[in-house]
This record gives sequence, C-alpha cells and structure tokens, in this order.
Amino acid sequence: MLIWSGIEPKDQLTWFLEVFPAIAGGILLLLTMRSFPLTPLLYFLILAHCVILMVGGHYTYAEVPLFDDLWGMERNNYDKVGHFAQGFIPAILAREILIRKQVVKNTAWLNLFIVSVCLAFSAFYELIEWWVALLSGEDAEAFLGTQGYVWDTQSDMALALTGAICAILLLSRIHNRQLLKI
Repeated sequence: MLIWSGIEPKDQLTWFLEVFPAIAGGILLLLTMRSFPLTPLLYFLILAHCVILMVGGHYTYAEVPLFDDLWGMERNNYDKVGHFAQGFIPAILAREILIRKQVVKNTAWLNLFIVSVCLAFSAFYELIEWWVALLSGEDAEAFLGTQGYVWDTQSDMALALTGAICAILLLSRIHNRQLLKI
C-alpha cells in the first residue's frame, strides 16, 4: 500500500506528510514488537489506519475519488473518515497501554483518560496541520482540506471524539479477551 501510494501522488509533500506517521509507527512497532507486543485487534486497527493515511496521502484527503459526490454531498468527506479513525484507533492503543501499564484501574477513569488522550491528539494534529500550512506558504484552505467549510477543525475534533467513544463501546469486550492472552 505504501508503494502504491507513493507512485505519482497528487502532491509529493502532502504525500510525505500524510504517510510519515504510518512509516514512523511501523518502525516503532518493529522496534517494540518483542518487548511490548500488542493485541491482534490493535495490530489490525493500526494497519487499517495506515491504509487510510496512505490513500489520503496519494490523492490528498479532499480528492479521494470514491468520496467525490458521495450521496450528493458538495464536499469530499474522506478526511472525515480519517478524523473518525484518528479517535477510534488511538482509543484502543491508549486503552491497551493504560491497562497493561496499570495506570488506571477504575473503568470510568480509564475511559475518561482514553477519550482525553484522543481529543488531545486530535487537537495537536489540527495544530500541526495549521503550522505546516503556514510554514509551507501554501493556501491554508487548500492544504488543510477545509473545502470552504468554516467549522472543519471543530468537526474534525468532534469526529475524533465520536470515534474514541465508539471504539470504547464497541471493542472493549473483544479487546479485554485479547489482553488476557498477553
């Protein structure tokens, strides 16, 4: 997928910026595979997130063909898939680390910390997007993929929040079963 995404991407700098987290994460996973192996669920979710990043990097998030004119919408909403995943997948990562390192034992506090980590990560990512747009001299609206939507940043963070909550509600049981096997 990485090789495909790097073949004639729409914009080389955007491609690099979008796939860099996947490359860095892959290296980190290889380095920690023996000392801190993850659950199969988490490895699968990380792979899915990498695919989302690589598709977005190849086309740019505002121009993924499958999402053009999807359901009659005026904007390409592939970036919204990415921001939902930005909450969904890191929620299980944060959950796994917090549980295995026994940082929090109370489930309510655990869930609050997971959601807080995901929101902090989402907000930080929005700041990085803004800084890159400013430093690159690109038109910020085009680079950020806001597509004229004034509430883009806020809706991105809301989707990450929704993704984190959905991950906790939908995957905690299966995740707990897999954690018992580690």
